Amino acid sequence: MNIVCQNKKAYHDYHIEETVEAGIALLGTEVKSLREGKGNLKDSHVLIKNLEAFLLNCHISPYSHGNIMNHEPLRTRKLLLHRKEIERLTGKVAQKGYTLIPLKIYFKGSLAKVEIGLAKGKRVYEKREAVKKKEAAREIERAMKSR
Repeated sequence: MNIVCQNKKAYHDYHIEETVEAGIALLGTEVKSLREGKGNLKDSHVLIKNLEAFLLNCHISPYSHGNIMNHEPLRTRKLLLHRKEIERLTGKVAQKGYTLIPLKIYFKGSLAKVEIGLAKGKRVYEKREAVKKKEAAREIERAMKSR
């Protein structure tokens, strides 16, 4: 598995309940650009419309050796999921507070895949608590190392 880009902020802003792997319908220059590592998932999300899933606001930079037929960086991309998976995710997103967030884009063999997380937003005080726990764990680790 060759990871191209990750949405690290998603784990800070959301509780990830479950993850799903989906394929992405890409153009040729987008695949080449992703192979160069030029993808960004910041502020992107997944929208389900008419039993089809779409990836919105995912930035894939134009291919460096491309010509005038290069792709748009913020183009809406279709996600490839089975109908049953889309229906199940639609039912869960209909619940209050849930959303679909892309967590990472990677290559599995020669195919580009995106990992989607069913997420529920964190409140500000929950984010602060998570940061405090991480800092405490780091301090304990440092103290154990020095012994």
